[in-house]
Amino acid sequence: MLPDYISCIDVPVGTSVRDNCPVCKGYNSLSVSNLDGHVVWNCYKAACKLRGADKTSLTADDIKRRLYGHVKAKLSFDMPEHLVSCKRSRVAMGWLRSWGIESQESLLRYDLLEHRVVFLVRHDNAVVDAAGRSLGRRTPKWKRYGKAALPFFHGRGNVAVVVEDCVSASIVGTSQRTGVALMGTSMSNEHMQYLSQFSTAIIALDPDALPKAVEMCRDLRPYVDTVKVLRLKDDLKYRNEDDLIKLENMQWN
Repeated sequence: MLPDYISCIDVPVGTSVRDNCPVCKGYNSLSVSNLDGHVVWNCYKAACKLRGADKTSLTADDIKRRLYGHVKAKLSFDMPEHLVSCKRSRVAMGWLRSWGIESQESLLRYDLLEHRVVFLVRHDNAVVDAAGRSLGRRTPKWKRYGKAALPFFHGRGNVAVVVEDCVSASIVGTSQRTGVALMGTSMSNEHMQYLSQFSTAIIALDPDALPKAVEMCRDLRPYVDTVKVLRLKDDLKYRNEDDLIKLENMQWN
């Protein structure tokens, strides 16, 4: 049953709202999300313990399908004509090979105008955004082409490995786990809603972002049954052997 201080907040289905926290009185620190009746609330003040979720009869697949249906209704993305096959650029293909992800070429694009490898953000078989990584000196290094606040992902497993960038997500994503790129070190409400479909989330940010990873772990627990933090020696895209072994062990234990 929803607490009175949550039920009194008007949260339309498929949306999130921010409000003042009734416990710590933090200004606009309370987030409340409604996923077709699955209501999740969380205060972002570090010292505040207010968080929770109501019970729902919806399965993870139901939530995913209905949430993404809502996303598709809100978002549209027209692929720019200058985003072409990576095979059009020897430099782009060489860059993919340097990371060992050339087999994913058909899922990526090359920006003819800005000399970028472009990772397509897909949801429910639709491209809703794209993120391009500069291959030269053009800034910014990473560019978002659309307005979606959703993460890039690669893989099909029910365990999410949350990383900072698209290359790392492409490397760790397999048939048994899904690499999810935040494209930074901040986790939004949209990210947490997306991650709610997974049974387990492993937060694996770069070593210098460990404090943020711990904070994310706390914030994500109302959304995902099992949340863990992986302490890394290096960014996962560099395939440090010890880090990959720890990831495998954490995935299955």
